Amino acid sequence: MLDSATTTPRPGARPLAAARRARARVAAVVLAVLAAAGVHLTWFVFVATRSGQHVDAMALEGAQHGRDTLWHVARPVLDVVSVTFVVVGIAAAMVVAMLRRRWALALQVAVLVAGANVTTQVLKYSVYPRPSLLPGWTGANALPSGHTTVAASVAAALLLVVPRTWRPLVAVLGAVWTAATGVSTLVGQWHRPSDVVAAVLVVLAWAAGICAVRTRSSLDVVGPGGRATRGATAVAAGLLGLAGVGTGAVAAIALVDLGVGVRGIPFGGDVTAYAGGVAGVVAVTSVAFALLLLVRQATSRPEDRVGP
Repeated sequence: MLDSATTTPRPGARPLAAARRARARVAAVVLAVLAAAGVHLTWFVFVATRSGQHVDAMALEGAQHGRDTLWHVARPVLDVVSVTFVVVGIAAAMVVAMLRRRWALALQVAVLVAGANVTTQVLKYSVYPRPSLLPGWTGANALPSGHTTVAASVAAALLLVVPRTWRPLVAVLGAVWTAATGVSTLVGQWHRPSDVVAAVLVVLAWAAGICAVRTRSSLDVVGPGGRATRGATAVAAGLLGLAGVGTGAVAAIALVDLGVGVRGIPFGGDVTAYAGGVAGVVAVTSVAFALLLLVRQATSRPEDRVGP
């Protein structure tokens, strides 16, 4: 797992690679800001408005359909997520970084996981209120989802620390794991779709911000196999992007079918809302990990090299 440099820099490669990494860091900052804004927008639309709360409430009610069957699959997924899981996840990510002799990176991923989870708790209990806009009491604010934040932050940390050639696979597996955890919270009626979406965006904001921080240990060393890695990255990001577009379209159709923005207040269709919520969670998760993969590969780009 240790990295080794067996190639020599091409003349003029270092300034070019440095310029590319600088642009990539700017893109990472922009992504972090957009993700943070997305967290607030998700709260504003689905918690601070009556129509948004109604959509979320219907999705929560829709989860009753098939719950007895799906819960047998969802519960084991949620049982994994715990304080112990966070500790083990941080430790695993740091060990990988240290085996690669990336000391600063080990600290960065610890900050990522801790920062994302603390941010979720602060936003949920101290920043975002849940106004009573619907008849009856709909509960305290639950946005962002803590379970989803734990799963997504550990997956993102592993994506940041593994060698360059492994990241496409880790990105896909991380997206699947995060989406499975988020959807499981919907199945168990622990959370509404907006809670899960906000959690993924919290992690994306932290992870992209970490990518924007330049440290020497964050740079990769790649030999002649760099072209194959670029191809794998493009394939993984493309697959995640297609998954995001496809499920995003399903979520959009569900919202249109519910009459959001047309009649002001949605009506009926709890199964439609539930299906749309699940699709929305998968869409946001897929796109988030695709973007994080691209940003991580770009910000860790090594000096262009040629064979010895």
